[in-house]
Amino acid sequence: MKRFEYAAPRSEAEIAQLLAPEYGKTEILAGGTDLVELLKKMVVTPDRVVNIMEVDSLKTLESLPDGSFRIGAAVTLDDLAASPYVDDYPALAQAIAGIASMQLQAQGTIGGDLCHRAQCWFFRRGEPLLAPHRDAWGERDDRYHAIFDNEGPAKYVSGSRLGPALIALGAQLRIVGPKPDESSLVPASQFFRKPKHDRQRETILQSDQFLSHIILPPADGRLSGTYEVRSSAGPDYPLAAASCAFRHSGGVVREITIVLGQVAPVPYVALDAMDAMLGMPIDATTVERAAEAAIANARALNQNASKIQWAKVAVKRSILVAARLDTGGF
Repeated sequence: MKRFEYAAPRSEAEIAQLLAPEYGKTEILAGGTDLVELLKKMVVTPDRVVNIMEVDSLKTLESLPDGSFRIGAAVTLDDLAASPYVDDYPALAQAIAGIASMQLQAQGTIGGDLCHRAQCWFFRRGEPLLAPHRDAWGERDDRYHAIFDNEGPAKYVSGSRLGPALIALGAQLRIVGPKPDESSLVPASQFFRKPKHDRQRETILQSDQFLSHIILPPADGRLSGTYEVRSSAGPDYPLAAASCAFRHSGGVVREITIVLGQVAPVPYVALDAMDAMLGMPIDATTVERAAEAAIANARALNQNASKIQWAKVAVKRSILVAARLDTGGF
């Protein structure tokens, strides 16, 4: 691990003042469940690490007057899961519950999850985030890599476990910086990006900005659910996942968002699957059609064709979970 300066600010304004205007010079530390590993392996080598866990405003959970639910970026996942406010957002609660490690739930934060670096074992052993051109990719072990939007150099999958649920639920993210008094709200669906070069990261956060809060709109009768396809052995992250949120009347879907995780460089919004559900009854035929539509544009790499089937299962089951119709099986 490279030596670095350590800072523990007590306010959001202090955080903004400590961040450098160049990627890689400063890293933000919250729970450390991702960053510490990257520091140890020298995948990241910052000059300064800024610990935000002493900033009280980032550790709040509160209901706003309009019925929205605001979550500080430094709120731990176990505290979030224990909050009664989360009961209105089953997709989020189920995504947290899918993290099997109690240590990760107790230490990890919602902001840290959203800013989790790419899930790619080549990157995590020190290789560039963006892969070489297709011919150079060769016969690499890419069984857990992207099946969508993988034609270019970004073949990794987004590391965020909660991102799909927050996008499906219509969350807004408060971003602060570069000046301490500057902030903006960004839809969660616009937070993630596919870098164009190695000087960019996997979110729209600039090096002198930070995520302060996540704001969920009122549930207002919306049904939601998350389903993860998991291996009985191996690392604590899913093979494929999907989150769904919808409103219906008279048994017919009137509004729906379906987002897949662990299948693309950013959480993948399944527009074709959503179109297949709109205006249709929630029955086995419609759900099967939507699941098929979700994977219509999937493209396997060398060794991850099975991931296409896993993604289909995740979409199908997430809809059934949201509708409270899940009875097990595929």
